[in-house]
Amino acid sequence: MAIPHWPAAERPREKLCLRGPTSLSDAELLAIFLRTGVRGWTAVDIARELLREYGGLRALFEADRARFCRGAGLGPAKYVQLQAALELGRRHLRETLARGDALSSPDATKDYLTAQLRDRPHEIFSCLFLDTRHRVIAFEELFRGTIDGASVHPREVVKRALAHNAAALILAHNHPSGVAEPSQADRHLTQRLRDALRLVDIRVIDHIVIGDGQTASFAELGLL
Repeated sequence: MAIPHWPAAERPREKLCLRGPTSLSDAELLAIFLRTGVRGWTAVDIARELLREYGGLRALFEADRARFCRGAGLGPAKYVQLQAALELGRRHLRETLARGDALSSPDATKDYLTAQLRDRPHEIFSCLFLDTRHRVIAFEELFRGTIDGASVHPREVVKRALAHNAAALILAHNHPSGVAEPSQADRHLTQRLRDALRLVDIRVIDHIVIGDGQTASFAELGLL
């Protein structure tokens, strides 16, 4: 049965308007993005099949263009729309931090860092530079590759912090393995950076490790 013939409360768009986006399933949200079905398949049918094929939203969103465009009801236009929507989400998080009040919410900071770093195939070491009131000045990716004492140079972190006139910063890096637990190398690196930045009176507020659907905060773990 075509979606327009469904009871109003069950149609994805109407349901979203009545109950809000959190009331919709992944398939229903994806159906709104797809907008239309194909012969014999509603948009919800297509959405369910895509989720079954990919195993979830994340794998679908990370698919390369060639594979994505092979899906029923998809194509280059849908791929472009999806990439634009994902980038809008990332920029929304960035603006939330840029307004200066997000650091009062650790979860918002973790959400932002997760959006920036979680899906990278290699390790990225980054910094959030903060002013004296702990408002965000800038976010920068500083090093790529295996994150250890040899690949992350404290003098470069100090140089960038001074260039931004930062009073404090939050360190962050991802674990492509998906496990967020800090390694011994992470602990040693954090201590080296803390010591180097202390010499120029810049505080390390936290070091957040991004895994797959999980994060680890050095501050919350009592490691700072």
